[in-house]
Amino acid sequence: MTDTSKSAEFWRLLGEQVGHEFAAHQQYTAMAVWFDSHDLPQLARHFYRQALEERNHAMMIVQYHLDRSRPVSIPGTPDVRNDFADVVEPLQLALDQEQQVTAQIEAIFRAARSEGDALGEQFMLWFLEEQVEEVAAATTLLTVAKRAGDNLFDLENYVAREQIGDSGESADAPRAAGGAL
Repeated sequence: MTDTSKSAEFWRLLGEQVGHEFAAHQQYTAMAVWFDSHDLPQLARHFYRQALEERNHAMMIVQYHLDRSRPVSIPGTPDVRNDFADVVEPLQLALDQEQQVTAQIEAIFRAARSEGDALGEQFMLWFLEEQVEEVAAATTLLTVAKRAGDNLFDLENYVAREQIGDSGESADAPRAAGGAL
């Protein structure tokens, strides 16, 4: 068994991240349902995929705990926001959420580095790269929505036409416990 006594903060933050990823999964599901209920199928499809991607991120962290013979707990998730005044609000929330996750991932990486956990540091590199893509995609989608204004057909056409993000597909992604969905 690996000596992890020096990396207590890394493991604490990584364990908390499981909950953050599941919370993002739930929030993205709520956004997808909101878009679906407002007859915006392309945005709904995008956020259903985003929800699965966040679930997979949580399960990647679970698998890493298992691979390192570390205990892991699956926490409950906080309430999510289900109602929005317009299309921009959930997109702004998505960007805010991705920026928050980026800060969390950076903190986990810094903890691994400061505690000398080279394996933990290496594991977090993929998540750092993923967050660059996530924030960029959320920023672009919000910008396009603001430019489209009330013309939701343009926004829907953009989402249908362009690939936004990597759709959770990455050849070098860590394994997810139970398999990625």
